[in-house]
Amino acid sequence: MAGKQDTDSRMTFDPKIKKTEEEWREQLSEEEYHVLRQKGTERPYTGEYWDFKGEGEYSCRACGAKLFDSTAKFDSGCGWPSFFESHKDTIQYDQDNTHGMHRIEVMCKACGGHLGHVFNDAPQTPTGMRYCINSASIQFKDKGE
Repeated sequence: MAGKQDTDSRMTFDPKIKKTEEEWREQLSEEEYHVLRQKGTERPYTGEYWDFKGEGEYSCRACGAKLFDSTAKFDSGCGWPSFFESHKDTIQYDQDNTHGMHRIEVMCKACGGHLGHVFNDAPQTPTGMRYCINSASIQFKDKGE
């Protein structure tokens, strides 16, 4: 992602991977289900990857789609894993006006899982963007694996 992103309406979004909510509940832990399927969030500074520094790739915990590379991860100070860009064509965007705020929600394009939000408030990065992602929505694969 370089620069400003276009946002799409969730109503026109049709993920490739489709499962019933019961199937998702069987596959995911309670916290993963809450974040990925119910648009929840984990508390800041508590997630598995907020301060993680490994080299490799981050993929969707629900479907395994590759989303972010560790070379795009940076410490934004927000308490969640932050990235300045995603892999090309892996993220779906939607307007989020909940909790009295205007934000851009980011979802896995393959399965529709909620990942977090993206903000254009990171001038210290090459793109100026900050993907603020829940650890419960991603999994890390070491570069050597």
